[in-house]
Amino acid sequence: MIDAVLIANLVASCVMTGVIWFVQHVHYPLLAQVEMGQAVAVAEEHQRRTGHVVALPMAIEGLTTLALLAQQSAGVTWFLPWIGAILLAVALGCTVFLSVPLHAKMATNPDALVGAKLVATNWPRTFAWSLRAVVCVVMVVQMVNHR
Repeated sequence: MIDAVLIANLVASCVMTGVIWFVQHVHYPLLAQVEMGQAVAVAEEHQRRTGHVVALPMAIEGLTTLALLAQQSAGVTWFLPWIGAILLAVALGCTVFLSVPLHAKMATNPDALVGAKLVATNWPRTFAWSLRAVVCVVMVVQMVNHR
């Protein structure tokens, strides 16, 4: 059972890594170019659509991370699930404390710098999810090699 949890954790982490890189290189730079007259509508639609894409993988990632902390997979170095959890906490912390307030500002009082701030403050989230995917791959490789 814990092996399936580890695989689900890896898949969810990789999905979120792909999403965050797309957001970093495509979506946020385009948000910075939205005309002020359309910024509120675009910001609201962005929040709605993004929620549809990330809700399930984020929930799976969070739940499976907790499960991996509670019960470790055989052959996996004991501290790797903790590193993955810390990286997830960094990614989610950046989401809550940096990205969400900037999205709220764009949806209520947009200005030309909000999109640029979204790109700049999204880098910690991008690196955290990317490193987390690497940690998840290492854990799966260790699990498989243990057999």
